[in-house]
Amino acid sequence: MHYYFINEGENMGQIWEKHVDKKQVELERFILPKYRKESREKIEAQEIDYAEYDKQFKKRIKKAIKVLAPITNEATRTLLFYREKGVRPLLKPDQKLRMILIHQLFGKSNRNMSYMMTLFSLMTGIDVSYKYVERLYSDPETHAALFNLLILLLKNKNIKNINCCGDATGYSLFISKHYLTEVNKLKDKVKEQDPEDDKKAFVYNFALMDISTRMYVCYGTSFISERKAFDKAIEMLKLLDISIESIRLDKYYGNPCYVKMFPGSKVYILPKKGIGLGHGDEWLNMMKEFVEDTWNYLKEYFQRVNIENAWSQDKKVLGWKVSQKRLDRIDTALFCRCIWHNLFYLF
Repeated sequence: MHYYFINEGENMGQIWEKHVDKKQVELERFILPKYRKESREKIEAQEIDYAEYDKQFKKRIKKAIKVLAPITNEATRTLLFYREKGVRPLLKPDQKLRMILIHQLFGKSNRNMSYMMTLFSLMTGIDVSYKYVERLYSDPETHAALFNLLILLLKNKNIKNINCCGDATGYSLFISKHYLTEVNKLKDKVKEQDPEDDKKAFVYNFALMDISTRMYVCYGTSFISERKAFDKAIEMLKLLDISIESIRLDKYYGNPCYVKMFPGSKVYILPKKGIGLGHGDEWLNMMKEFVEDTWNYLKEYFQRVNIENAWSQDKKVLGWKVSQKRLDRIDTALFCRCIWHNLFYLF
């Protein structure tokens, strides 16, 4: 049995591994059931008007659609691309960006979208084939425009230092597979897929959300596992001028390595069983707070519910299935859904 000392000004605290083990048992048997019961009673007491909530969210969608043209123009205004001699693109970068975003919003097949564009061509003069729509998902100009738009949205909300929560969800690649149903059956086993299996059922999408604005800051996708999607999201975060004040991750990330990834930040996770204390000061301080101030620790940790609710909302509006098959095109499709989510919370 090991124990460690923690200096806190004039106070000297001591924590043993047995304290962590005991707290984990209490957590499962008593604390979590009590916390969930009280949280449920608090929500029920608030008497949420879901009809009013839906009404307000519909207003957000309408505002997002109205601002789509000016904000995509601004996102592509400074973009310059080198092109060799040859046939010029049918659409300008802002037109490509709007088309791919509209495609994801309406959830139409590529062929049906091209039919819709034929109708719109009477007003816009744009007429493209369904293959052209599909190729937009692997077009580097479109991806650059999406990234520019993400940065613009984050700047508009003045997002620099964030208290965030992170989580992943799965989008189905087949109509016969529903991610939430599989999660209820397989639990954490559904968070990984066999890399050798050519027929993947889901694509994993991980995102970090700024709690105060409810905006996605970064995202990542993977066919293989939630962890790989997380790694890609962190790579995107490194490209942004954003620092993390605090972060909340679910028990899947309950290892010291994830705490070390965010030095100087407050990390709220539930530790996995059997992990000791000798993993650096960040882990030790987190475990001390977990043991000595469990209730307040859980209040911070369970702010993760913000992103869980966001995934549910996104799938309700934008769908729970992805029609693209190639990973690069799936990645772009989910990037579009990330952008739409942020547009909904721009106002």
